[in-house]
Amino acid sequence: MLCYVFGNKNVIFSVSNMQKFIQKLLFQLNPESAHSFAQTLINLRYANFFESSKQEKPVELWGLRFPNPVGLAAGWDKNGVCFDALFRLGFGFVEVGTVTPKPEKGNPKPRLFRIQKKNALINRMGFNNAGIDALVHKLQTRKAPGILGVNIGKNKDTPLENALDDYQTCLKAVYPYADYIVVNISSPNTPGLRELQSERYLNHLLQGLRTAKKSAAAVVDRDLPLLLKTTVDLPETMYASFVQTLIDNDIDGLVISNTTIDHSSVSNDKYGNEIGGLSGQPLRERTTKMIQAINEISEKKLPIIGVGGIFSAEDALKHQQAGAALFQLFTGFVYQGPQLINEILSALP
Repeated sequence: MLCYVFGNKNVIFSVSNMQKFIQKLLFQLNPESAHSFAQTLINLRYANFFESSKQEKPVELWGLRFPNPVGLAAGWDKNGVCFDALFRLGFGFVEVGTVTPKPEKGNPKPRLFRIQKKNALINRMGFNNAGIDALVHKLQTRKAPGILGVNIGKNKDTPLENALDDYQTCLKAVYPYADYIVVNISSPNTPGLRELQSERYLNHLLQGLRTAKKSAAAVVDRDLPLLLKTTVDLPETMYASFVQTLIDNDIDGLVISNTTIDHSSVSNDKYGNEIGGLSGQPLRERTTKMIQAINEISEKKLPIIGVGGIFSAEDALKHQQAGAALFQLFTGFVYQGPQLINEILSALP
């Protein structure tokens, strides 16, 4: 319990009540300002001198020991400003980025919208980030234990024909400091990016990244897992060829799923028809279905990180039963707060 003095009154808050109070405060701000404020609060609360509250439920995967299987998805800490604090908060792994070679301002504001009745968000942020050099500088300051992933992308003005150059630049730069790397070719907010999932581009991109990875691995004498992040919007007719291309190119796993451009589940909301990717509870069922399908097609040869619509332990268990080895939170973390981490871990076998 925490005790605060307001005037002449002592007010006692439980941790859960304090989290609810902070959430109400944050939801009075516009979503983007609230996000920045939340990062500041987490950095203050879980500074270096605070002990970690991480719950240990280890998972061995890709030669890595994840302290627990609940991670934070890319996009929440794009610039790596608070990953140490997020480890101390309780996440077993944190994925920073998406990072691009050059800094990006992202799309014009407003570009992030809450759909509270549906526990959802719509964003059209773009790859707003400080660029690869700034992120590498942050990665070099790492102190807290935990598995750190880096999500890489291409600059908006880079033609698809030259996309490989951007991805290779990012991979080589972060390789000495990351525990795993995720190739993001599924965001709907960078024009044309999703075309990289097609047969026209995918094999060439992955071949080039495999070559870059081998070169980087030789320098640091360490073989990092290389994953791909896809989307529930990928047509089911493409699943088999998509999976085969990944296996042929020695991709180590998949992150399922990125946001969707299908807004039918929220179309009646005030912000339901805003342009951008939809995340949150409406994606849970579709994500689980895709995890199961990909897991079966790949014959369990592509370990999966399940992300999309996890708002409870039950949601995470459904991802796990479908074939996900690890989980990531994003919108559920925004709406439910840090207690969701321990809720999920307490329910896992």
